[in-house]
Amino acid sequence: MYGWSGKGLIIDLDEKSAKEFEIDKDILRDYIGGRGLGVKLYYDIIEPTIHPFDDENTLVFTVGPLTGVAPMSGRHSVVSKSPLTGTILDSNSGGFWGKELHYAGYDALIVKGKAEEPIYIRINDDEVEFESAKDLWGLDVKDTTNRLKGYGSVATIGPAGEKGVLYAGIMNDYTHTAGRGGLGAIMGKKNLKAIVVKGSKKPKVADVEKYKEAMMDMVKLLEASPPVNKGLRVFGTAMLYDIVNYLDVMPTNNFNDVHFEGGNLSGDYILKNYNVESHGCWGCPINCKKRDKDRNIELPEYETIWAFGPNIENGDYERVVQANLKCNNLGMDTITAGATIALYRELTGKDVLDEIEKIPEDEELSKGSRILARKYKAEEKSTDIKGLELPGYDPRGLYGQALSYATSNRGGCHLRAYMVAPEIIGKPKLIHRLSPEGKAGLVVIFQNLNAAIDSLILCKFTGFAMTEVEYSKLLSSVTGVHYKSEDILRVGERIYNLERLFNVKNGIDGKYDTLPPKIFEGKNAMDRKIFEEMLQEYYEFREWVNGVPKKEKLRKLGIIS
Repeated sequence: MYGWSGKGLIIDLDEKSAKEFEIDKDILRDYIGGRGLGVKLYYDIIEPTIHPFDDENTLVFTVGPLTGVAPMSGRHSVVSKSPLTGTILDSNSGGFWGKELHYAGYDALIVKGKAEEPIYIRINDDEVEFESAKDLWGLDVKDTTNRLKGYGSVATIGPAGEKGVLYAGIMNDYTHTAGRGGLGAIMGKKNLKAIVVKGSKKPKVADVEKYKEAMMDMVKLLEASPPVNKGLRVFGTAMLYDIVNYLDVMPTNNFNDVHFEGGNLSGDYILKNYNVESHGCWGCPINCKKRDKDRNIELPEYETIWAFGPNIENGDYERVVQANLKCNNLGMDTITAGATIALYRELTGKDVLDEIEKIPEDEELSKGSRILARKYKAEEKSTDIKGLELPGYDPRGLYGQALSYATSNRGGCHLRAYMVAPEIIGKPKLIHRLSPEGKAGLVVIFQNLNAAIDSLILCKFTGFAMTEVEYSKLLSSVTGVHYKSEDILRVGERIYNLERLFNVKNGIDGKYDTLPPKIFEGKNAMDRKIFEEMLQEYYEFREWVNGVPKKEKLRKLGIIS
């Protein structure tokens, strides 16, 4: 095969065994890889009503045919049922781990069962070894990675995952993370500390000349994109801070305001006051990640700056830096951590940002916003959707993003459609952010496209330069399977409907497609009637009834017969 290996690896922790399996060619064609392949494999294996911490629950790690082949493809996906939300969840991470898994000869790695005692797994091409992790249990991400990096790329949990924090992530290559939704807690419950991978088998390309041509087109488009060249390459994602705040869509004080006054948190401030060095994932020409060269520490992304900054009314950037370092080493999602701290601050008046290291032992803060709000009988103050907290773009001033949040299959996530691109950045073109007109159809298209990008698997920032036309050419040249641009969108539509079907079977239907109560109240409140009209129009475009896919739609997509 070209691009794909056509193989997966099943790891049984009960038996300490590893077994290869073939992946059906039709599944690869219809779901590609990454998110799509992970969701399909997980759906076929697991009953939707399973408890996330059940020993029989699985973690599905996947790559795509472009992983380690195309620029900006150093990514992998992890799929399971979220302990934080109860929804199906794919969590996406960059770095180098995905490339190593692909080069080891696998499109998917399925982990099931539970080890009797802490272990880690070492994969070197076809060789799989199970090693004791007793001496690693309790170590943070940095120390664990330092111990194991000689064997390959390290994906590990920290103390947060070991102790079952519901928003613990799976960290790889020190600072990259499959962060949202708590999949690190599932690894912890399985007594699995880390998976270390090293591969040497580069995937084959079907048409080398067309592949080179598609790559050159990709590079040219990236070089011609202002958000890439003048934004991400220079400032990283911190480029967003000033414009989001200027447009009054900066969630502040746990979404009680939309603008943050004061503070030194902008990308420009960071460049002027820190010795910034750029780096990136495998094969990336942008290098959007930034570190402080003087101290050799990672600097936070926009979402983290927001979560530990405006959302708790903190304007001290160095406090954000330190909180980010703690989260990375503990192995915790910074968005949910920040949202939970912000909610706790509103409920109690206490600012616990500087005490993040205590969260894994804290019965209240380790459970996320939804459970914390319930405990205080203040559900209306939580800013979650389906259990996953909203990130740093206020939906009251972004109607497309609002609809995307509400209809996301994994909850409050900005990356399902990333309507920030057309509503703030102007990619592919700037649209009216405060108008509902045309938003339903556009959200559907963007959700489908982003599901496909997550399956190729490429960085979302390629979307600042590329369209389904370029994606289809690149994918076709690598795999030898002819994909038209509309096929890319069709794959994304299939994935989105399969995710929705899993959730519906688990009791999560259209009544959960809503926004937090705060969004319909107070300053710049969204009109509930306008939102409901957008939602119904969205369902019509999707061919869903009250958030549930029609059987005819599922048949057309080949999900059911």
